[in-house]
Amino acid sequence: MTKSLEEVHQSVATQNKTTVFKKILAFFGPAYLVSVGYMDPGNWATDIAGGSQFGYSLLWVLLMSNLMALLLQSLSARLGIVTQRDLAQASRETYSKPINYILYFLAEIAIAACDLAEVLGMAIGINLLFDIPLIQGVLITVLDTFLLLFLINKGIRKMEAFIIVLVAIIGFSFIFEMIFAQPELDKVIYGLVPSIPSENALYIAIGIIGATVMPHNLYLHSSLVQTRNFDRSPKGIKQALKYNFIDSTIALNLAFFVNAAILILAAATFYKNGMFEVAEIQDAHRFLEPLLGTKWAPVLFAVALIAAGQSSTVTGTLAGQIVMEGYLNLRIQPWVRRIITRLIAIVPAVIVILIYGESVTGKLLILSQVILSLQLGFAIIPLIHFVSDKTKMKGFHISKATQIAAWIIAFIIVSLNAKLVFNEISGWLESSENPTILWFTVVPLALFFLGLLLYIVFNPFISKSKQDIENHSPHLLKLQFSKSGSYDKKNIAVSVDFSLADEIALNSAFELGGIEAKYTLIHVVETVGAMVYGENIEDHETQIDKKLLREYEVMLSQKGFRVKTELGFGEPTKVISTIINDGNFDVLVMGTHGHTGLKDLIFGTTVDKLRHKISIPLLIVKK
Repeated sequence: MTKSLEEVHQSVATQNKTTVFKKILAFFGPAYLVSVGYMDPGNWATDIAGGSQFGYSLLWVLLMSNLMALLLQSLSARLGIVTQRDLAQASRETYSKPINYILYFLAEIAIAACDLAEVLGMAIGINLLFDIPLIQGVLITVLDTFLLLFLINKGIRKMEAFIIVLVAIIGFSFIFEMIFAQPELDKVIYGLVPSIPSENALYIAIGIIGATVMPHNLYLHSSLVQTRNFDRSPKGIKQALKYNFIDSTIALNLAFFVNAAILILAAATFYKNGMFEVAEIQDAHRFLEPLLGTKWAPVLFAVALIAAGQSSTVTGTLAGQIVMEGYLNLRIQPWVRRIITRLIAIVPAVIVILIYGESVTGKLLILSQVILSLQLGFAIIPLIHFVSDKTKMKGFHISKATQIAAWIIAFIIVSLNAKLVFNEISGWLESSENPTILWFTVVPLALFFLGLLLYIVFNPFISKSKQDIENHSPHLLKLQFSKSGSYDKKNIAVSVDFSLADEIALNSAFELGGIEAKYTLIHVVETVGAMVYGENIEDHETQIDKKLLREYEVMLSQKGFRVKTELGFGEPTKVISTIINDGNFDVLVMGTHGHTGLKDLIFGTTVDKLRHKISIPLLIVKK
C-alpha cells in the first residue's frame, strides 16, 4: 500500500513520552501547517475590504467561519488517523476511475488557483518591502520550492518548526499593528454579534466564508496527521484524535486572530477615517503610515504578508504532492513534482502581469477565489461521507449530531460559494461583448459541475444500498446440491461472485468431485481500491465479501465438503490465473450471469485470456 507522504510517514514518535505535556507536544504541528491556509494573502483582500467598508460589524462572520473550519479540519484529521488514508486516497478507492480523474483535475486546478493567490501575495510583499518589481517578485517565489525540498529532507518536525516561526512572525506583526491602531474594544466586542449592515456587506460576508475553508487544507490535514507514529489500538487512536483536536483548536484560533486583526486594522484606520473603498493590499500598505503615524506599521504589514505568502506556498505545494500521489498513485522525483506544481501557478501570473500590468493583481486574486469556490464541495462532501461510514472508520465514525452539523456547514458553504460563482458568471455575461460564447462554454461547464456535485452527494447512499442488496443474497445460503456416483477430480477450484450463478457452479463442481474432493472457492475483489492497495484494502465491499466467503466455507463444511477459500484483489483474469497456476488444481469451474467484471469475464474476450493463461481445463456452466 502506498503511504501518504511516504518520505515522512509515521516519522514522528509519540510513544514512550514521560509526561502528558510531552505526549501532547509530540502530536502538535500538523494543524499549524494547515492554519496558514486560513491566513493566506487570498484572505487578506476580503478582510481589508470588510473592515474598510463596514468597520467591525463583520467580525462575527470570521468567528462563524472559524468554527466551520474547525469542524471540517477535525473530520479530515479523523479520516487520516483512523483509516491511514488521506482524502485523495480515500476517494480513489471509493469512486470509479473517470470520477477520480475529474476530482483530481479539479483538486489540481484549485491548488494552482490557491498557489496563484499565495505567489501574488508574496510577490506584492516583496515589492512593498524592497521595491522590487512585481514580475521579479513572482519569479523569486520559485526559490521556495527548493526550500520545501530542503525542509522535508530534514524531517517533518523541521518543516513544522519553520511554519510555526512564520506564523509567529505574522502574529507578532499584528500585535504591534493593534497597538499602533488602538481599536475601540467595545466596537470589537459588538462586532461579534451577527448583523448584516447592507446587501454589499452580504457579498463581502460570502467572500469571507468562501475564502475560509480551502479545499487543499482538507487533503493536507488528512495526510499530515499520518506523520505521527502512535499505538494503533482503539485506546491509542482515541488518544490521537483528542490530541489532534486540541492541536487544530489552538492553530485555527491563531488563524482567526490574524484574520480578525486584519479586519480590525482596516476598521480602525480606513473605516474610521472615512476611507471606505480600500480593498487592494497595496493601497492598505500605502495608507498605513500617514494614518497611524509610524513607519513601522507598513513595514510590519509587508513582513507579515511575505510570511503569510511563504508559509502558504510551502503547504500548498505539499498539498499538490498529496493530491497527485493520492488520486493517480503517480510517484515522480519530489523536486520535479514541486517545480511542476509551482509553475502551474507562476506561468499564468507572469503572462497576465506582462500583458495587462500590475494593476490586475486584484482581479487575479478574485478569480483564484472563484475557482476555489467551484472545487470546495467536491472535497467537503466526500469527506463527510467517508467519516460517517461505520465500516471504513472501524467504529470511529462521527455521531449523528456531528453528521447533521457537518451537512449543514457543507450546505451553507456550498450554497454561498454557488451564489458567488453564479454572480461572477452573471457579471461576465452582462459585460461580455460576445455572450454567446460564454453561453456555450462557461454555462454548460458550470451545469456539468453542478451535476457532478449532485452525483457526489447522492451516489454513496445509492451504491451502498445497492451493494448491500447484491452482497446479501439470502438464497445463497440455501443451496441444494445434486449427488453422483462416480468422481474423477480430486482438487477443484470454483470461482464465486455471490450471485445466482454460484448455485449451478457449485453443483457442477460437486458432480465432478463428490464428497471426497478438495474445493477452493475463489472470489476477486475488483474495486479501484483493491486494484491499488491489494490485500491491504479495507473498504465496505471487501469487508462484506470476506464475510460472505467465510459463510460459504462454514455452510459447505457443515454439509461434509472439504472447502477452503481464496480472496484475490485486482483484475480478475490476472488474479484467478495466478491462484490457479500456483495451486495444484484439476479443473476450474465458473458460472455465468455474475456481476460486474466477472460477468464481463465470462461473456467477453477476457475469457480467452484466462483460458490461455491457465494450464488446466476451464469448465463454464450456464444457468
